[in-house]
Amino acid sequence: MLEQRRTTNVLLLIIVVPLVFYLLKILSFIFIPLIFSMFIALLFLPLMRWLGRRNVPKIVSIIIVLLLVALGLKLGIELVQLSSKQILANNTEFLSKAELKTADLKIYLLDNFGIEIEQEHGIIGQLFEKENLGSTLGFLNSFLTTLLMTVFFVVLWLAESINVHKLLNSTLLKRKHTSIKTFMKIEKDLIKFIKVKVLVSALTGLFTGLMCVFFDVSFPIFWGLFAFAINFVQMVGSFISVIFLSIFAFVELDPSSTLFFFIFAISMVQVTFGAVLEPIFMGKSFSINVIAVLVMLMFWGFLWGIPGLIMAIPITVFIKIILEQFEGTKVIASLLSGSESPLD
Repeated sequence: MLEQRRTTNVLLLIIVVPLVFYLLKILSFIFIPLIFSMFIALLFLPLMRWLGRRNVPKIVSIIIVLLLVALGLKLGIELVQLSSKQILANNTEFLSKAELKTADLKIYLLDNFGIEIEQEHGIIGQLFEKENLGSTLGFLNSFLTTLLMTVFFVVLWLAESINVHKLLNSTLLKRKHTSIKTFMKIEKDLIKFIKVKVLVSALTGLFTGLMCVFFDVSFPIFWGLFAFAINFVQMVGSFISVIFLSIFAFVELDPSSTLFFFIFAISMVQVTFGAVLEPIFMGKSFSINVIAVLVMLMFWGFLWGIPGLIMAIPITVFIKIILEQFEGTKVIASLLSGSESPLD
C-alpha cells in the first residue's frame, strides 16, 4: 500500500511539474507583473507600516507610495530622455569613429590572421533600418501593458487584497502556532534582500557614470542607467556591463593606457559593490551557489526572457528562505547556498 502511494505521488509529480512550467510560460503576462509588483510592495512595506503606526489611513498610505513610485519612474524617464538627447546629439560623430575603428580592425584581422569580414551595410544603416521600427513599437506596447498591470498589482499587495500570509498558512505553513513567526521571518529577509540589491545597483550605476565622466567617455547617464538595470542580473550582469562599456570605450578612447585604466576602473566598481560590499550587506544567509545562480538564470530567462533574468535571483532567494523553514527541505536550501548540509 505504501509503495503504491509513493508510485502515485511520483506519477503526479511528473504530470504536475511540466504543467506548472507550461502555465508559467503561457501566463507570463500575468505572473511577471504579479511577482515584480510583490518585490516593489515589499520595498515600500516598512514605509506603509511606519505610516500605519502614525494613524495614517491605508488609502492615504497607498497613495503616498504610488506617488513615490511615480516620482521614481519620472526621474528614470527624465534620465532616459536626457541620455537619449546626448546620444542623438553625438550619434553622427560617434558612429563615424565606430566606422573608422571597424575598418581598422578588419584590416588588422585580415593582415595578421587572414580573417576577412564582409558587411553589406554600414553600422549606421544597420541601426536605422525600417524593419527595426515595428519591433520597437511592439516592445513599447508590451512594456506599457506590463507597467500598468504592475501598478495594479502593487495596489492590491499594499491593500492586502492579495494575502500571502493566508495563502502560505493554508498550504505550506499548516502549523498555525509557528506560521506567523515563519512568515514574518520570510518577509523580513526578503525586504532586506530587495533593499540591499536596489542600493548596491544604484551605487554601481552612479559610480559607473562617474567613471565615464572622469575618463571622458560619452553618454555617462546612459551607461549609469544601463549598469543599474543590468546589475539586477546576478553575476552575469557585471560581465555584460564591463564588456559592453569596454567595447564602447575602445571606439571612444585611444588603445593606450587610458583605455586600460578605464576598463580597470569600471571593473573595480563592479568588484567593489558586487563582490565585496553586497555579500557583506547581505550576509551568508542570502548566499547562492554559483551553479544554482547559472541554472536559475537559464531557467527563468527561458521562461520569461529579460524580466526572468532580473527576477531569477530574488525568486531563488524567496524559495531558499521558505525551504529553510522546514527540517525536510533544509538539505535542498543548503544545496542552493553551497553550504554544508545540516545533516553532515
